[in-house]
Amino acid sequence: QVQLVESGGGLVQPGGSLRLSCAASGIIFRISAMGWFRQEPGKQRELVASITNRGSTGYADSVKGRFTISRDNAKNTVYLQMNSLKPEDTAVYYCNTNPPSVRYWGQGTQVTVSS
Repeated sequence: QVQLVESGGGLVQPGGSLRLSCAASGIIFRISAMGWFRQEPGKQRELVASITNRGSTGYADSVKGRFTISRDNAKNTVYLQMNSLKPEDTAVYYCNTNPPSVRYWGQGTQVTVSS
């Protein structure tokens, strides 16, 4: 059974930083491309960062230069370092394979950027 568990969200002031983690089980993590997605209320879920099994990364224009995705295959974990956070980054953040599988969505972790 595949399980993706996100953690690390919270309330942060504009300009602050957070590091999200996603622990994966039930998939062959080391060969899986992974992504971080986010969803604001009333909006579609969007891909914000991706990383291939070889470590190549990609970012949405809205987060480029501020967010960094990384992975630790020994720990079956993917990370999202978020710096210079803005109120518009407020959303529930999810990890999934990339492209995502409907079966793998977890609970996500809430990120709120507010003063």
